[in-house]
Amino acid sequence: MKKFITNIAVVSCMALASQQLSAQKVVVNREVETTNDGKMLLGHQLKDQFLKAPYADWYVKEHDEYAIDQKAIGELKKGKFNTYDLIVFMGTWCEDSHRDFPRLMKILEELKFPENKLTIIALNRKKESPNGDEGLYNIQKVPTIIVQKYGKELGRIIEMPTTGYIERDLVNILKKDDSSVIKEIFKK
Repeated sequence: MKKFITNIAVVSCMALASQQLSAQKVVVNREVETTNDGKMLLGHQLKDQFLKAPYADWYVKEHDEYAIDQKAIGELKKGKFNTYDLIVFMGTWCEDSHRDFPRLMKILEELKFPENKLTIIALNRKKESPNGDEGLYNIQKVPTIIVQKYGKELGRIIEMPTTGYIERDLVNILKKDDSSVIKEIFKK
């Protein structure tokens, strides 16, 4: 009888776990057709989507023409930026996203930032995504770039970088990271 109850408990747990996993499936690279804006990306995206028409028209030009601040890149490398997680909310309909998202991608390429640490979420004009991710992060404007470490938000860049350069704003966010402050204390 004890073995029977144990087996039922195990099967129930496995069924529940599989339901949880299937409920968490995320559609990637969703594209929708809108009346006012034409084609629009919506929800979780891979960066390759932006190399396709019609997004490549603005993405490639801004990406290729952007001159990276190499001093800031050096500081990001020194600060081990590749160990952080990035969540980027953007809109393929948004001019600020057209400017800053390709620049961010060029910066991340320069840093050889791991793709598995980057989440790109495209929003509609109401700043909504199919999974409601924007609500978890209280997104009001796009683009919004969120830097996280161990699931904790360290800082964000909203709409435009305050320094005028995304990479410099990222350096400023790293400087706020508590663990780097602790490291500085113990260096002395």
